[in-house]
Amino acid sequence: MKIIALAGSSSNTSINKRLATYAAGLFESGEVEVLDLNDYELPLFSVDKEKELGQPETAHAFLEKIGSAEVIVLSVAEHNAGLTVAFKNIYDWASRQHKKVWQDIPMLLLSTSPGKHGGKNAMEAAKISLKWYGGNIRATFSLPSFNENFDTEAGKISNKDLDDALKAIVQNFDYGKET
Repeated sequence: MKIIALAGSSSNTSINKRLATYAAGLFESGEVEVLDLNDYELPLFSVDKEKELGQPETAHAFLEKIGSAEVIVLSVAEHNAGLTVAFKNIYDWASRQHKKVWQDIPMLLLSTSPGKHGGKNAMEAAKISLKWYGGNIRATFSLPSFNENFDTEAGKISNKDLDDALKAIVQNFDYGKET
């Protein structure tokens, strides 16, 4: 099973990328590929830029990677109670080539932040937006207070209750495609 893991962040030290990588590794028999949004940088989307650039190969490559997955593990980062510009930008460019960016592939949607709300505003924004663009969200999980609940050296959730909750979500993950 091919799993694409990515974070909605371009930070080189992204806590969401760490969470997505960990969660993707919990799937049994999964081949995990972790995408880095920095590999998909484009100018800020606008119709004027689209007229100038057409359909950039970078957006096409992103769509191909997403399409190669059987499961997507996406952890959205929160900037000012919304999705990050880096994530929204590749999403916007890709949607102009193929409206169903997420291609109805079963998705585990995650979020985390240093704060106690765990990026829930970004998760709510993603839940609203993704469904219109082929986002087949089968389960969600938010990790609060990342620095207190994630062991960065071990690369895993250190809070047993939260770790058990994520493991149960993965174990019971619904791989079905919505019709």
